[in-house]
Amino acid sequence: MRHRRILQFLAGAAVVVSALAATAFAGGYRLNLTPSEPLGLWRIEEFQRPVFIGDLVFLCPPTTAMFAEAWRRGYLRRGLCPSGFAPLIKTVAALPGQRVDITDHVLVDGRLVPASSVWRTDGEGRAINPDAGGVVPPHHLFLYSPFASSYDSRYFGPVPDSGILGLARPVLTFEP
Repeated sequence: MRHRRILQFLAGAAVVVSALAATAFAGGYRLNLTPSEPLGLWRIEEFQRPVFIGDLVFLCPPTTAMFAEAWRRGYLRRGLCPSGFAPLIKTVAALPGQRVDITDHVLVDGRLVPASSVWRTDGEGRAINPDAGGVVPPHHLFLYSPFASSYDSRYFGPVPDSGILGLARPVLTFEP
């Protein structure tokens, strides 16, 4: 009898936790478990205006060979984006029409992007090639994270703005 009550309690708790998780997900809440931005609970806030430089956004990566390779290398996680990847949280560094130069750092229209060092190898010592840079095409954004080894547009280039889910707003986060 006691064993049965324990199982009923655990089943009920699982239902409650699942319902809370589904409600949070539907409300735009997401857990960030990557070091590119603070760990914790974030919320996707729908845009009520155009995207600006400096906006912190949630973005679904496109389905490309480059992102598939990034997943194989462990740079991305699986998730519910149409590409099968989890959304990224990145800062908008350049908009369509702006020039991006990538050397050992990133420059946008000739101005240095802070904390934008470019690495030639990843954390495992594997070669990683920076993007060639150039003018950000229409309907694309150049994204970055100030986290030193972040996988961002320094390496994958501008991404379609159609992948933007909304502004990234921290709810309950912490730095490890």
